Amino acid sequence: MEDLSTMPESPSPSAPAVPPTPPVPLSALLAREDLALRLIAGPAEPDTVIHWAHTSEMADPYPYLLGGELLLSAGVHIPEAAGSGTYFDDYVSRIVAAGGAALGFGLAPVHDTVPRALVAACDAFGLPLLEVPPQTTFSGVARAVWQLMAQARLAELRRVTEAQQSLAAAAARPDPVPAVLRQLAQRVGGRAVLYGPEGTELAHAGRLPPSGPQEAARSANRAGPADAAHRADTLSPAEALAELAGVVRPRGAQGPAPSSATDTVGGVHLAAYALGSGQGFVLGVAAPSRDPGDHTIASVASVLLSLLTGEHQSGSGAARSAALVRLLLGAAPRTVAPLLGGERWVVVHARPAGDGPAPDAVSASALAATLGSALVDVGDDVVRVLVPGDREPTAQPGWICGVSAPAGPHAWAAADTQAARALARARATRTPLIRHGDRPALADLVPPADAEAHAQALLAPVAGTPALTETLRTWLSLHGSWDRTAVALSVHRNTVRQRIARCSALLGADLDDPDVRMELWFALRDD
Repeated sequence: MEDLSTMPESPSPSAPAVPPTPPVPLSALLAREDLALRLIAGPAEPDTVIHWAHTSEMADPYPYLLGGELLLSAGVHIPEAAGSGTYFDDYVSRIVAAGGAALGFGLAPVHDTVPRALVAACDAFGLPLLEVPPQTTFSGVARAVWQLMAQARLAELRRVTEAQQSLAAAAARPDPVPAVLRQLAQRVGGRAVLYGPEGTELAHAGRLPPSGPQEAARSANRAGPADAAHRADTLSPAEALAELAGVVRPRGAQGPAPSSATDTVGGVHLAAYALGSGQGFVLGVAAPSRDPGDHTIASVASVLLSLLTGEHQSGSGAARSAALVRLLLGAAPRTVAPLLGGERWVVVHARPAGDGPAPDAVSASALAATLGSALVDVGDDVVRVLVPGDREPTAQPGWICGVSAPAGPHAWAAADTQAARALARARATRTPLIRHGDRPALADLVPPADAEAHAQALLAPVAGTPALTETLRTWLSLHGSWDRTAVALSVHRNTVRQRIARCSALLGADLDDPDVRMELWFALRDD
């Protein structure tokens, strides 16, 4: 076997209900006759893709790149003597270090030709260099990138939407489990299998994609040791899929198992999903490819199968209903918690990564199933999940998550606030998952009443304006970064600057002083 993975990038039932915006192959951009772009340096690899286009005339664009860009420049930043030194090597190396996908150099109005030293540097560092003719504007290149992305996304959305509809219709049939498996196998062009708690194959649909000996040989070569080569030759994709299902099956006292895993055997892409029922059922999928659309389709099927195999297997649905009724009738959360399955819980706040659409009920249920909980709420573009404390939330593909510290029912409200702040920090730092720290802190050395009184007195000048206190708290948590704070609060960076300046004036404090920042941070934590 090769590429066995239980990491977050593997497909899982938590994938969003729609696939992410696909990148643009560089070859597709070069094929646009209206642009007349020409690849003049760097590798011409078919798998090079562009995630967006960005124009910059900075001598060092590194701080302004996110990775995957087609960076466009007319060479305004190039000094006259650049060709005789290391300027171009430094410039190209910084683009590569930032993850830039390609460089487009415009021939007008500054340069008539692409500098030879720039061509040599791109060849040396393996960065594709495109010559942009005078008649092609940078905005035209960017528009072409967005058009190609929109076309690919529309096609993928249509395919995923049709698959969702067919899977939902299959789940309503008298034989829902076989019907869902048949639809899934048809949509991914492979085989779908439902394994029982003991590893037995309960139902299946579709056929395994053909695996060639060349692919198996490549798998064995990449695996390294001789026993791996032997295993690649002897273990069939069907056997490997059954083995992969055991990886995600609950292990009891042996510790938590991953919610999903992937592998590749003989060129056949395998994936296994632990169904959210928690009863040991596993969905296995074998397909000829592994792309975002297939991930999304499989995750929808996983949610449906979780409902079909899980809700009638236990009294969890009745217990949740009883807990809700008791809460509505005035019971305290601590008396209701045992019905839900535990005494300590963590709160997870999640939002789709990037510019994905707002979460819906299907994607939220998929996320909750992967996290091991059916207690999920969708509102204000945020999914909130209450997860039993004995389960460790992990990063989920397509989501950005904030996780609270474990808390009992009496502290659920505080845990909800912790998760919200952790999510804001995760979004600002583009981190898939951030946890709220639960270790003892210096603030624990001060009596809570004294700390609260000090915080109220210190923050009194800004306490009446929630926007100022929240901006100050977020800005301090992100080490004074204007851009990251703006992302976390969904405001313009100039708004952040104005609010921080207002806080400084009202508090009469120098916010560049680290001692002042530290004191304000402790006060805001106690606020």
